[in-house]
Amino acid sequence: MVGVGVGMMTNVSCALIGCYLVMRRMSLMGDAISHAVLPGLVVAFIFTGSLNIGGMILGAFAVGLLTTFLTQTLHRHGGVPADASMGVVFTSLFALGVVLLRRYAHNVDLDADCVLQGVLSFVANPKIEIWGLAIPRAAMSSGSVLLLNMLFIAVLWKELKISSFDPELATTMGINATLLHYLLMAMVAATTVASFEAVGSILVIAMLIVPGATAHLLTDRLKPMLIIAGAVGAISAYLGYLGTFWITEDAEPAGLMVCVSAVLFMLAVFFSPRYGIVSTLWRNLQTTSRIIREDVLAMLYRLEELAVERLMGTGEAAQAVGGGLASRLAIWGLLRRGSIERTHGGLRLTEAGRRQAASLVRSHRLWEAYLVEFLGMPLDRVHAPAARMEHYIGQELQQQIAADLREGETDPHGREIPR
Repeated sequence: MVGVGVGMMTNVSCALIGCYLVMRRMSLMGDAISHAVLPGLVVAFIFTGSLNIGGMILGAFAVGLLTTFLTQTLHRHGGVPADASMGVVFTSLFALGVVLLRRYAHNVDLDADCVLQGVLSFVANPKIEIWGLAIPRAAMSSGSVLLLNMLFIAVLWKELKISSFDPELATTMGINATLLHYLLMAMVAATTVASFEAVGSILVIAMLIVPGATAHLLTDRLKPMLIIAGAVGAISAYLGYLGTFWITEDAEPAGLMVCVSAVLFMLAVFFSPRYGIVSTLWRNLQTTSRIIREDVLAMLYRLEELAVERLMGTGEAAQAVGGGLASRLAIWGLLRRGSIERTHGGLRLTEAGRRQAASLVRSHRLWEAYLVEFLGMPLDRVHAPAARMEHYIGQELQQQIAADLREGETDPHGREIPR
């Protein structure tokens, strides 16, 4: 189960730092840095002659900062669009890294397949001894970067939050937003290097983006976003690793981990309480149904005001408010709620329904009076906007409008405003 633990630590560390990339609308910067650090790794190997994680992280730091600097310089001073400058820099550095890798490191285990795909199935070895305990090297590197990321976020919590949402405000408050930006990019580079052994430089891109994007769909607050992103990363690692045994034991778990995170993201896209497609459709359906029900109530109330003796039937009433299945369902809902009742002559308001309808008509006529008195709109132009607004004016707003009006007993057409 070492692979599961390493995968969880790797995904959570990527998810935490990736939340800030998502908030800053810099998700592709994680993509750029994860590719561009490759020459830094090779140069570190050339100078140190080993795959020591310390040297690798230093090389990644240097090239990660270089990537950020070159991208910003091309964009600000070279007149190159931000996305184009990012693409030019990271593809060029990645290509340089591949050339250096083939030229100077082709005889060691720092090969392209490992860098791109990861070797999560074999992270139990090699091990290093700490206080007499044999700990897998990948677990040590992933765990260290996870702790480093958590410490980085905890120490610079306020500064990171302000600079992520409003860099100009951060600058006016004395916070060096530029320095924080480079520190964040350095942490992205370090996290990327620590993730190479587990998920590879390609798949780490998903872990930097998908958990944060998923959490962003589920909450608008930073602290819950970090918690949710970490949970998505951990769940993706666990289910992805176990899923490889259901498919084939020879498969690398990193790919399935990304697939699981993609499934979780799609679930958030469809079922997020606020932004989900299904949730939005359901809210729209509820709003539409409510408006049609209120239109039926207001219509029956106005018929009572006019002392119309003949009652409207179900089909006639449904047709009067637009027709179709939605109108019939709205009338059925009013019958079920007890707002209207069906008699031999047709539909009639109950006492509870009459109170609801009177409130709607009151909102309508108060708004018409407000439009005429304060906005000077002609009488023939006030009905349509009032018909829309009556569904959104509550008791408190009714009282405020009534208090503002000089004559609050009748509307501009001379009709009585229900009390």
